[in-house]
Amino acid sequence: MSIIAMKQLFLKIQLFTSSLTKNCLIISGLIFSSAPFAGLPTEVNGVAVPSLAPILEKVTPAVVNIHSTSRQKVRSRNQSFYNWYYGLPNVPQERVTQSLGSGVIVDAKNGYILTNNHVIEDADDIQVSLQDGRSLTATLIGTDEGTDVAVIQIDAKNLFELNLAPSENMRVGDFVVAVGNPFGLGQTVTSGIVSALGRTNLQGMGYQNFIQTDASINPGNSGGALINLKGELVGINTAIYSPSGGNVGIGFAIPSSLAQRIMNQLIEFGQVRRGSLGIEVQDITANLARAFNLDKNSGVIVTDIEPDSPADNSGLQAGDIIIKLNNNRIKNQHAFDNQEGLFELNTPIEISYIRNEKQQTVITIINNFDRKEFDGSELHKKLSGAHFINLPGRLKDSYQGVLIDEITPGSTAWKQGLRAGDLITSANKKDIMNLKQLKIILDNSSKSPVLNIYRSYRNYLLVLE
Repeated sequence: MSIIAMKQLFLKIQLFTSSLTKNCLIISGLIFSSAPFAGLPTEVNGVAVPSLAPILEKVTPAVVNIHSTSRQKVRSRNQSFYNWYYGLPNVPQERVTQSLGSGVIVDAKNGYILTNNHVIEDADDIQVSLQDGRSLTATLIGTDEGTDVAVIQIDAKNLFELNLAPSENMRVGDFVVAVGNPFGLGQTVTSGIVSALGRTNLQGMGYQNFIQTDASINPGNSGGALINLKGELVGINTAIYSPSGGNVGIGFAIPSSLAQRIMNQLIEFGQVRRGSLGIEVQDITANLARAFNLDKNSGVIVTDIEPDSPADNSGLQAGDIIIKLNNNRIKNQHAFDNQEGLFELNTPIEISYIRNEKQQTVITIINNFDRKEFDGSELHKKLSGAHFINLPGRLKDSYQGVLIDEITPGSTAWKQGLRAGDLITSANKKDIMNLKQLKIILDNSSKSPVLNIYRSYRNYLLVLE
């Protein structure tokens, strides 16, 4: 190759290298320039890009993290040799249980927070962490195991609250956002849609009417907020369905309307006062459906009615087939028990039933006397600490009376000699069939009432004095 040719080749290489360097600098400028990539664009071609951020900026300050601690004294089964040798007492040890969850401020003025019962159940200490970094000790207002709703209260200023939207307006397919504290990581936001409404038949979940969502809900989200795209509270996240323990896209929330009704009772009474129609029912089997000329074996058949109960006063009879309660279709006994447990006292209840192959409707009201459970203090001051329930239907063929299902050791009722499992069969020599009759007798008793107690196949008399 001639010298001239070599110079021309060298010149071309220089020009190529210069061009390549310039292009690389341009690319580097695009990569490392921070201005165009400071954040996602808020609009494209003049059209705003959808974002949940503006809503969440108003919502997240009202969602709190809850840390509860419970302490329980336990006696060691194996006393140490040192204690035994010196005759020292076997001092009870303390078992500490901690729980993490979430909550929603729904009343900033009074500091009321909605959460789940299982988040703060049996807690001796409840700590609430706000988004602004404050940590506060909460006071328990009341809990309801049946719906898994609890209300706690904090004393603080400058709180944010969420408005509760009527959950009856929710539709399958509506977009929702879950806010909570999954796995104790801190406040986390996930989104999805309403997958189903009115979910029931979940094992171990008490009274049920859940919103199902595919918004990611994990352990620690319990008690957190499920909101709509207006930033309104539509549900309290409470449970997941998961074979592995993690999120698989099936989560459940307590509807806001139900949570609000429970909250109002807990604030006013410290407990939920549930009523009873005063009837026993059973499922419609295929044989019963044929016998009553029913198109399908859906509904429940009335098998027994308590005298002077709301059902008795409305004209219901044994053999009637209940198909709806307040426009909620009753498919089986579980659905009936669930709906009855959600009734509020002193509100009209519409019962749709079939008698003689004709559908009929009646309206009745459950008042305070028709409740299916009472704290002992509501019945008599000497029964404080005991919890009374109507006798379960499965026992009514063999027994009659009302049952003490729980009692606090050391309470007034405990000191009277009462124990869990005791059956109260009569008061002041009058047989009783339900709590309504017991309350009326005790309210009208001018002297110390006398109760007949059935325990361990023996009868005892107890004078409340």
